[in-house]
Amino acid sequence: MSCSIPEPSQPTSTVPPVMATRYGGSSLAEMTTIGVGGPVARVVNATSEAEIIDAVRTADEEGTAVLVVGGGSNILASSKPFDGVVIHDMRSEIETLSEDSCGGAQMRLTAGTAWDEAVVYAVEHGWMGLEALSGIPGSVGAAPVQNVGAYGQEVAETLAQVRTWDRATNKVRTFFLSDMKFGYRDSILKRSIGEFGSSPRWIVLSVTFHMRRATLSRPVRYGQLAGRLGIELGERAPSSDVRAAVLELRASKGMVLDDADRDTYSLGSFFTNPVLTEEQAALLPPEAPRFGVAKHDAVNQIGAAAPTVAGQVKTSAAWLIDHAGFSAGYNMPGPAALSTKHCLALTNRGGATGEDIARLAREIGDGVEEKFGVRIVPEPVLVGLEI
Repeated sequence: MSCSIPEPSQPTSTVPPVMATRYGGSSLAEMTTIGVGGPVARVVNATSEAEIIDAVRTADEEGTAVLVVGGGSNILASSKPFDGVVIHDMRSEIETLSEDSCGGAQMRLTAGTAWDEAVVYAVEHGWMGLEALSGIPGSVGAAPVQNVGAYGQEVAETLAQVRTWDRATNKVRTFFLSDMKFGYRDSILKRSIGEFGSSPRWIVLSVTFHMRRATLSRPVRYGQLAGRLGIELGERAPSSDVRAAVLELRASKGMVLDDADRDTYSLGSFFTNPVLTEEQAALLPPEAPRFGVAKHDAVNQIGAAAPTVAGQVKTSAAWLIDHAGFSAGYNMPGPAALSTKHCLALTNRGGATGEDIARLAREIGDGVEEKFGVRIVPEPVLVGLEI
């Protein structure tokens, strides 16, 4: 996918900008899906790329901590005050760059756009490659940082470019797919977190995707999804049907936001699935799940299957947690407890602090390591906390 990305003066199609909800700025608990986090010193609700760059550059020059927040679905923050600036990208814009470029279509989205809006736009336009990523909370800007994935798809398979602000050089930098160094829930952007605080060195401004034109989905390679669709593994289905099935599956696991359901006051899947060597995997019980590790950024044709990484085996964090004695609903009634629907989600049952969630995560991680000799890694960005 090395096709050039056009820079038209008048895009083929543009969705009118939609402003996101302004953050009032009283606490991170009000800005995150898990509802925990302390008061913040200052909030910038940015409505343009220039405002974002100016806010980040100014804070860096002052030596002030920076936290860029989109949907707040991947941040676990301490109850202590955040003595820095929270920057909220309020832009929500999608533009079609091309309907037929190198056999596919291209769209560019501002980083503040809700991720599911990107999926809906692609499905409605008949573009293949994002349909299984339906219902993931958060913003477009966070997607390439985490290399978000679900039900056999990852962002790396369709990403073309990421436009960023480089905090080290004070310049705009564009990353192409080969620059991103994607891994399982990982990227060069994510690996810079810590060096520059809780947000990466490179702040995402916009993301461009290149997708195949097709109303049918990619071949379905996730057993549970295939079963819900009533098809065999490797078969395709209408993308709209795949989206609906994914949303049903996510809702059954408490992974679709619902203000009335405390199971959804979470950060989604809290731990990543461990990637092991073949020797490490051999030490697990025979019944433990084992999967190949897909190298999604090595796909050389839109819609093609990703090759697997030799010598690596992925197992299920949910299976390890459950079989280490931490079943769904563990530690109920809380205030911090596992979801009653899915043991991979840590939830705020009401009144929990970030410290409560971190304490539970530490207990689970220690228990899994003691039982299986595998250390499971938290997925969320930690602000003022350690696990």
